Amino acid sequence: MKQIKKIILMTLGGLFLVLAIIGLFLPIFPTTPFLLLSASCFLRSSKTAYRWIMTNKILGKYIYQYRIVKALPLKTKIAALVGLWFTMLVSIIIVPILWVKFIMFIVALGVTLHIALIKTMSAEEKQSFETNYQHYLENNCL
Repeated sequence: MKQIKKIILMTLGGLFLVLAIIGLFLPIFPTTPFLLLSASCFLRSSKTAYRWIMTNKILGKYIYQYRIVKALPLKTKIAALVGLWFTMLVSIIIVPILWVKFIMFIVALGVTLHIALIKTMSAEEKQSFETNYQHYLENNCL
């Protein structure tokens, strides 16, 4: 029974990871919830997979930043919003159905609000985060 649970959690962790990676390229698709779910599944099923995702140069830093610091640097917020609105405006122009355009606009507003409400990291917090994250990586996150 324990082995079946491990296999299910590893599979879900992999699925959530794929969805998170898709979210990196599609601004309206959520990245963070899927990354957090993936890390949680890996934590409960494979220390190796958990260590890999947490020490990954892109994904690990993102998870650690969101979970521990609960804030994002201003550059990250701006890049997310620019990417979101660029993609949305292009999509709204291309899509011919009015109600779909409206829904896309509402989703973009919701994501914008969510990003705006996340605390913005100060320069001191960013420096502290970098130091703490380096220490975290040096200790192999476990």
